[in-house]
This record gives sequence, structure tokens and C-alpha cells, in this order.
Amino acid sequence: MTVHDLPPIEATLNGIATVLITAGFIFIKKGDPRAHRACMLSAAAASALFLVFYVTYHALMRGMHTPFGGTGAIRWVYFTILWTHIPLAALIAFLVPRTFIFALQGNFARHRAWARVTFPIWYYVSVTGVLVYFFLYRWWPYGG
Repeated sequence: MTVHDLPPIEATLNGIATVLITAGFIFIKKGDPRAHRACMLSAAAASALFLVFYVTYHALMRGMHTPFGGTGAIRWVYFTILWTHIPLAALIAFLVPRTFIFALQGNFARHRAWARVTFPIWYYVSVTGVLVYFFLYRWWPYGG
């Protein structure tokens, strides 16, 4: 395994988190809090593991970045996704643990209130994380 094997692992973890977040949402809407809790804790674990791989990758790359190979309108699409993804990803590092704390404390009224904000942001970040990977490494890799 090399450092270049990490981005597909990161994308896979983001994809797993997306599936688990989706399932958790469905379970709570169906009135199954046990399944919801299992999915959301698993999604948090996948996201945390993603973060470990992401930080490792960027530490090993020492400031180097992967240039985007797309041109024209798709370049604007990519950067719009990226520029919204980055600050929202930083925000979920605060929102997700805080939302979890309320649930773990049994304060479900506050948990629900926070989850109404956290869920769409976390979902967006996990989906766009996978998209960023595909934009950079599969659909429009830099050929220069």
C-alpha cells in the first residue's frame, strides 16, 4: 500500500457513511430508534476513519495537492462543490459530536433540533466527498 491508495479508501468510507446516514434517517422516520442509533454510530465511525486517512494522506503528501484536470464549465462545477464542501466539512466536525452528545445524554428534544441542522450538512459533505474523489481521480484526472 502506498499513499496513492488512500484517496479511493477515503471515497469508499465517505460512500459508506452516506449509505449509513441514509439508512439511519429512514429508520428514525419509521420509528426504529435502535436501528437509527446503530446506523448513525456506524456512520460516525466511518467518517472518523475517513478523517484519519485524509489527515494521513495530506501529511504524507506534505502540502502537495492533486490538480483538477477538467476545463470549461465543469471546472466551475467542481470548484463550487469543493468550495462548499470544505467549510461544511469543518463545520460537521463540531456539529456531529454535539448532536451525538445530546442523544447519548437522552436529551432527545435538543438532539432532534440539532439533527435537523446537522443531518443535511453531514449528508451533503459525505456525498460531495465522493464526488470530489470522482472529479479528481476518475472523471477528469490531471494529465499534465
